[in-house]
Amino acid sequence: MIKKYLVFDIGGTAIKFGLIDHSGKLIEKNSVKTPQNYYDFVNLVQSILDRYNNKIRGIAFSVPGRIDHDKDMIFGGGSLPFLDKKSFNNMFEVSVPISVENDGKSAALSELWLGNLKNINNGASIVLGTGVGSGIIMNHHLVYGANYQAGEISFMLNDNANITYNSLEGSLGSAVKMVNEIAEKLNLPDKNDGIKVFNEINNDNKLALRVFKRYCHNIALLIHNIQSVLDLDRYTIGGGISAQKIVTETINSEFDNIRNSLPIIKTTLKRPEIVESKFKNDANLYGALYYWLLKADNVNQLQKDII
Repeated sequence: MIKKYLVFDIGGTAIKFGLIDHSGKLIEKNSVKTPQNYYDFVNLVQSILDRYNNKIRGIAFSVPGRIDHDKDMIFGGGSLPFLDKKSFNNMFEVSVPISVENDGKSAALSELWLGNLKNINNGASIVLGTGVGSGIIMNHHLVYGANYQAGEISFMLNDNANITYNSLEGSLGSAVKMVNEIAEKLNLPDKNDGIKVFNEINNDNKLALRVFKRYCHNIALLIHNIQSVLDLDRYTIGGGISAQKIVTETINSEFDNIRNSLPIIKTTLKRPEIVESKFKNDANLYGALYYWLLKADNVNQLQKDII
């Protein structure tokens, strides 16, 4: 029996896809630029599906936006608004089962399955990318909420005096915007060159460090606010920039600065762990597959109960 699965991480700037087996072994991985309109998006993804269709047991997607599993529909689409009110099961022609999960929840599922939340009862995954994704684990289960929107921290507001898109955490916590801002200040020819930006950060460039520390302070503040409500044991930091050790280190440092600045916080609230994601930029691939496997198990169990 074929036990390979085709998995996708649909992002605002890139589509990552690859083959993973049922035990979580990543066999193959590729990446293409994300089309910015519905027609080109469907054609590109369908061409990839056609390439693998006879070699796989299932297809799993991680996508931006709120996923209503009752209606099998994406709402909002996050950084890809053309996905709003679309269903992937109706969008593509395939011969194997498809599953679709939100990107932040996929990241959390990957850590719950095989990563740094595996033995943690209460935790969260924070994903730093085009926006800020998140998935929350309570009592060792992913939290969905009444409308499948638990963990949508990109929509938290940081400025009550000026409510605009730029006051949303999805904007303030965007790793892409942070890299662009530093590249602009350093007059780099490629404003998306994260490697050069982090070379400057790691080499203590003052201009780069000022923007980077402000960014990490905002993420630390975000974690503090979540912690004051949910009281979690551990947070994992994922996304492309999490491969840079200085990211999690600086978030931890800024988190301690927040706690030390107000003694009542430090004496009242126990400090959670803040660690790197095990799977970093590949987390959504693993989590998308884990959701497929969980969904398949639920269907099989339902069939047994009916019989």
